[in-house]
Amino acid sequence: MTSFVAQVLASSGKLEKDDLGTKISTLSRRVEEIKSEVCDMINKKYDEFLPSMQSAEELMNQVNGISGDLDTLKSCIENEVQRDLRVAVTEFTELKQQLEKNTLVLSVLRQLQEFDTAIENYHRALLEKKYIVAAGHLEKAQGSANTLKARKGCELKIMKALSTELTIQKQNLLYHLGEEWKKLAVWKLPPSKETDGLESALKTELHLCSAAPKEGISTGPLLPSVLQALSILGELNTKIKFFSKVLLKYVLKPLIMYPSLHPLVNEQTGQSVVLSFHCMDTKLEHPSPSTVYLKLNTVLEQLHKHLFDVPLSEPVERSGKELTVTLAEVLGDLIWEEMSDCIIRECLVYSIPANSSQLEQYEEVIKETEQFEQTLKEMHFLKGNSTDLLKYARNVNSHFASKKCQDVIVAARNLMTSEIHNTVKISPESKVVVPKLPNPGTGNKVKMEKASKTLHNEMMNLENERQLDQHTFSLPVCRISDSVQKLMELAYQTLSEAVVSTHQCAVQLFYTVRNIFQLFYDVVPTYHKENLLKLPQLAAIHHNNCMFIGHHLLTLGHQFRHHLPQPLCDGAATFVDLVPGFRRLGTECFLAQMRSQKAELLERLSTARNFSNLDDESNYSAASKAVRQVIHQLKRLGKVWQDVLPVNIYCKAMGTLLNTAIAEVINKITMLEDISTEDGDRLYSLCRTITEEGPQVFTPLPEESKNKRYQEVVPVYVQKWMTFKELMIVLQASLQEIVDRWADGKGPLAAEFSTNEVKSLIRALFQNTDRRAAALSKIK
Repeated sequence: MTSFVAQVLASSGKLEKDDLGTKISTLSRRVEEIKSEVCDMINKKYDEFLPSMQSAEELMNQVNGISGDLDTLKSCIENEVQRDLRVAVTEFTELKQQLEKNTLVLSVLRQLQEFDTAIENYHRALLEKKYIVAAGHLEKAQGSANTLKARKGCELKIMKALSTELTIQKQNLLYHLGEEWKKLAVWKLPPSKETDGLESALKTELHLCSAAPKEGISTGPLLPSVLQALSILGELNTKIKFFSKVLLKYVLKPLIMYPSLHPLVNEQTGQSVVLSFHCMDTKLEHPSPSTVYLKLNTVLEQLHKHLFDVPLSEPVERSGKELTVTLAEVLGDLIWEEMSDCIIRECLVYSIPANSSQLEQYEEVIKETEQFEQTLKEMHFLKGNSTDLLKYARNVNSHFASKKCQDVIVAARNLMTSEIHNTVKISPESKVVVPKLPNPGTGNKVKMEKASKTLHNEMMNLENERQLDQHTFSLPVCRISDSVQKLMELAYQTLSEAVVSTHQCAVQLFYTVRNIFQLFYDVVPTYHKENLLKLPQLAAIHHNNCMFIGHHLLTLGHQFRHHLPQPLCDGAATFVDLVPGFRRLGTECFLAQMRSQKAELLERLSTARNFSNLDDESNYSAASKAVRQVIHQLKRLGKVWQDVLPVNIYCKAMGTLLNTAIAEVINKITMLEDISTEDGDRLYSLCRTITEEGPQVFTPLPEESKNKRYQEVVPVYVQKWMTFKELMIVLQASLQEIVDRWADGKGPLAAEFSTNEVKSLIRALFQNTDRRAAALSKIK
């Protein structure tokens, strides 16, 4: 068949302009006709779904033929225009624009042809289960569609049909790939209500199968084909992310958290395996690192063998080349951080040694962690040289110090919040057992110690013959809380641990001990506040506790100073600054209790009706009751504080309270304006009750025989005792006896009462007579 261009050309080889315009117009009509036919065919195939295979091939042949004619004609036009540009620039420009338009239309037709070819090839590859090839053709079809969208010469109706077809075929391929993926990894999970716990983990199973199917046509292994196709379509990460979440929740984390849970591998026929779990009896609360690593390796090895040892090609954006990675690397990136955090939190934290002597044994855990990571690197689940897991294991000294400090603080706080009333008796012979400390380092310190010993020996001969008692600076006999004694033992043990620890650990432990005492200062008064105010015995015990702690803090730092690292050995290792605070804490608590007891005594005496008109039986009964209540309260306090407070503190406290009661009675009696003979006798009777039973409240010791010595020296502790005795004498004395005891201001009465007080008593006791006036004149 003679080509269309050959008909246009003249036999002389020259192209006439008039004939050229005519032919281009004819060619444009032919292009439009073919465009219409192609668009009609595309609509019928992808929109109306009509069979048109034969007509499509005819159209493709026509497109190819006219494309060749266009190329020839374009070349001729360009050559002619170059020769005759000056002559017919306008005509040739119009003709060229028309030709460029036709060329654009033709390129759109070519893209449609490529799209159709890619879809046809995709269908053939999908039938043969060549998933990688099918995904590639689908990507080519997507590229053609994207090119058509970018150009303006394509009808909207056609693009809608192409986009719909692409979406349908992509979802179709994803469905087939999803079905294949389900066959590769099948989960059997517990019911949704049982998502946590050991029982839930025992009901979990994972079936892995990497064998090629027996049916169908497949030219290679199915597993790589499915995974690579998913990667090409951008859906692989979604599948692996879901798989990793389920793997962590139902397999890896339970294996780490439950010591009794172990994996069970059941090899099936062919290339498949079933991972299930069983429970083994164990007494461990937390699994050992070696056990955890072994269990995790068992699971990850099976995953690597049956599913994840598959190379994937991923494009690199900058270079345009492809980077080959394995599916194991993709999974490792998703699970490693969460899995390693769980190992640290549920396993390594509890494997940290409890004391420094076990630190050397921890090297085995570090080696096991290194081996675990090396195994994961060989299976490509892990990248990089150093991870947080290995760093945590290697930084055992810091973790040991932190754990030790945390354990010490927790133990100390538990002791502080325990009951105060459980007590132990301490004496000057009581000592906190301190482990034998190593000799301090050589150097100037040793020389200074030797020099001081030499000087000490030389000074021995200059000492006084009379020496202080060995218990001069010892704490007196008293009772303290058992928890406080244990707290102090904890402090000594922790400092002993610091002596044999590393520099960093020693410093942390030392300041942890300081934190213990600062915590005591804040916690105990707050936690036990109500009981310390209500219960006198607890207030006394708390007072002793604070004095006991302050006593030990005086020398605690000095005992360990030379065995601790710098800067502690240079003077920073001291607790002396805490001593005043503890003494003040104990004193304020006990004084608050004393104020409460004083207020209670005065309240009881306020019911005595000022000790006036005691000839009235009701008044006498009220006064007598008030006195008995005061004595009863003091005796009760004496029993409560007996064998608890140190003897000297006990006597001072009881003496102060008895003195408060006596002073109030003296004040009330001296304020009376009229005391009849009967009133005086009854007042004397009440005062005698106090003087007889008052000393009996001094019972600091459980042995009655030993308490007499303290009852005999009541005036030492009760300031107003002698004043009270003089008042009793005055109540029963005559005027002359009072004057004699005054002895011109030099007698025993003058030592206890002022002039006005004595005169007031005389006026109240005696009637206004010349004898009373004479007696009053002598009181000056």
